[in-house]
Amino acid sequence: MAGGAREVLTLQLGHFAGFVGAHWWNQQDAALGRATDSKEPPGELCPDVLYRTGRTLHGQETYTPRLILMDLKGSLSSLKEEGGLYRDKQLDAAIAWQGKLTTHKEELYPKNPYLQDFLSAEGVLSSDGVWRVKSIPNGKGSSPLPTATTPKPLIPTEASIRVWSDFLRVHLHPRSICMIQKYNHDGEAGRLEAFGQGESVLKEPKYQEELEDRLHFYVEECDYLQGFQILCDLHDGFSGVGAKAAELLQDEYSGRGIITWGLLPGPYHRGATLPFHCSAILATALDTVTVPYRLCSSPVSMVHLADMLSFCGKKVVTAGAIIPFPLAPGQSLPDSLMQFGGATPWTPLSACGEPSGTRCFAQSVVLRGIDRACHTSQLTPGTPPPSALHACTTGEEILAQYLQQQQPGVMSSSHLLLTPCRVAPPYPHLFSSCSPPGMVLDGSPKGAVESIPVFGALCSSSSLHQTLEALARDLTKLDLRRWASFMDAGVEHDDVAELLQELQSLAQCYQGGDSLVD
Repeated sequence: MAGGAREVLTLQLGHFAGFVGAHWWNQQDAALGRATDSKEPPGELCPDVLYRTGRTLHGQETYTPRLILMDLKGSLSSLKEEGGLYRDKQLDAAIAWQGKLTTHKEELYPKNPYLQDFLSAEGVLSSDGVWRVKSIPNGKGSSPLPTATTPKPLIPTEASIRVWSDFLRVHLHPRSICMIQKYNHDGEAGRLEAFGQGESVLKEPKYQEELEDRLHFYVEECDYLQGFQILCDLHDGFSGVGAKAAELLQDEYSGRGIITWGLLPGPYHRGATLPFHCSAILATALDTVTVPYRLCSSPVSMVHLADMLSFCGKKVVTAGAIIPFPLAPGQSLPDSLMQFGGATPWTPLSACGEPSGTRCFAQSVVLRGIDRACHTSQLTPGTPPPSALHACTTGEEILAQYLQQQQPGVMSSSHLLLTPCRVAPPYPHLFSSCSPPGMVLDGSPKGAVESIPVFGALCSSSSLHQTLEALARDLTKLDLRRWASFMDAGVEHDDVAELLQELQSLAQCYQGGDSLVD
């Protein structure tokens, strides 16, 4: 792997995880497409951490996500399980059987017009049935952005999006997609509903061996694998798939980092029928809080990041973000931070309520997308600084000082990047096209914003004490005998009692105690 990257293997488990992942990979792909732009800041993030190089059967170089994703039968729409990048009909295995054949052909899903437009920009299907990728100037990422002579790509409408593959702009390796055929994505019957059902999936030799084979394929080509990040649905049986997958990784790859991002779709009471918007926000937050272990220079390893946040028995952290970070025209970073006062600046993205009045034990914070000219206060010589932040001489010093003021005595890791978050289409139009980029102003029209500044944080917080205790209390009230899917999965009463005890013990870890710094 070029540059000695500390590789990460991503696992996406579940359909909502697919939505978040599609946005996530689109954002990575958009960043790759801008890598040669002279107006862009120098590369601060190493794409080789998440991507792998390869070659098609025709010798063309490819650059695809180092990814294993699992979903249910009927969830791919028009996307083929083997992808479209490496397939060559001329090299398909010949059928040895010479007798009579009966062909059963499934009805094809209509291809989303947006994806048809995307594929025409990425390559061509030649007369011999072989997909040939268009050459890429810098050898990585998607084809160049449209010019004045190139028609603008179609933007998928919310009504046209049924599944996550309807807006995925990235080609996947044939070893990426793993379908669970025994459960259905659509319909009332055959659903993957319960934790125990998900656990049972990876106990079956067929699926366990398939996952292990894919893990070995990706891991063995890594020079220095730092760990695994798991995007996992929590609201259905994929929670059990994720737990079993994490257990498998711990057994086979001890010493590597394992970070699980538990995902829940937001409420749709405002009329949205698909998780297209809330998954975009979560992907943007993930693209920010994962920065420490994706840096080109002085990266923080996944193991170190996890150890910093999960000491003294703690295993869970909360996430928060400001999307986009509010920096008005003419403001400096100290001006913007001072506007928050003593309140916690970011909006919680975890189901733990408001963070006010809670205690932080340790935190990892990333602020990205602020122009260097705005990092420090440009005071007229002789003007007394209005705050200690205005007296700092670098943006990094300002951010560290601010966190110290907000949470005295707490272990805080902070990173300040020039690189913004990419929100180019098919990212939903959530931000206004004014200056600075992505800044939302009342009455401003929403336009085609391509990048925004983001402030994101991971925090080990006392708010988790009440959250985990409340979860344990709610679970004790459930009569699992009334839930057929739980009983069918072989859930035993003693197992539930043991898990409840572990959950209550975990909750106690967040009740009090000291942070890493006294």
